[in-house]
Amino acid sequence: MNLHDLAETTWARLNELAITPLTQFFRGLDPDDRTVLYVLLTAAVAVGFVIGRRRTIRIGRRRTIRIGGSRAPAIQNRGEALVSRVLVSHFGPPDYHLMNHVTMRMEDGTTEVDHILVSRFGIFVIETKDYSGWIFANAADATWTQVRYRRKFKFQNPIFQNRRHVRAVQGLLDFVPPETIKSVVVFSGAAEFKTERPQGVMAVDELVEYLRQEREGVMSSNRLQFCVGRLETTRLAISRATDVEHMESLAHRHGDETR
Repeated sequence: MNLHDLAETTWARLNELAITPLTQFFRGLDPDDRTVLYVLLTAAVAVGFVIGRRRTIRIGRRRTIRIGGSRAPAIQNRGEALVSRVLVSHFGPPDYHLMNHVTMRMEDGTTEVDHILVSRFGIFVIETKDYSGWIFANAADATWTQVRYRRKFKFQNPIFQNRRHVRAVQGLLDFVPPETIKSVVVFSGAAEFKTERPQGVMAVDELVEYLRQEREGVMSSNRLQFCVGRLETTRLAISRATDVEHMESLAHRHGDETR
């Protein structure tokens, strides 16, 4: 049987089993019943559309897990996804290897790193902040301030936050000179700094230029692969259980959402 014959046979069978009985059923209804059926079918289609759209929006957003009053990130948020796409599009093998959403154990709990870019030119530990509004920052302050629509929000100094991430990577890759592992903080949203922007803090487009300027080789390709292997085999699985464990670690250490 060729493809054309198969299609004709399938259509005939479908017509026999479903289309013809449905048509006869519809013709047997009186006008009022037909109106009710039209309304029900329209409502079903509308409800299906709304449910599908809500599911799509939820998938596109960052899923969260609640522990008490806190939330644990399960996947990348919009800013982290943007940074990942930019890094992948500009920095690929064999000189670069990108890892995202890396959770590692430390002596006092766990820490979660947004991105680790392992390269022959250094290891870049990247913290991403998807913020908008005005940012008031000081490298020496424990907290920075975001202002949106005259409302102020305090958040942890991401430079301090990323120092813990850097320590975790340095502890794991203790065979690499410490200065090879560098901290980078990236603001991916439409944030505007109203104070002098601290060193090591940049926008996404500046991140690309910064990394392109880092061209001094500090390790061989074999050493790069060894670093990647050590990180990949030590990191915790990307899972809800890992996120729960990390949030419990945060609650024990700080009682906040500091990573």
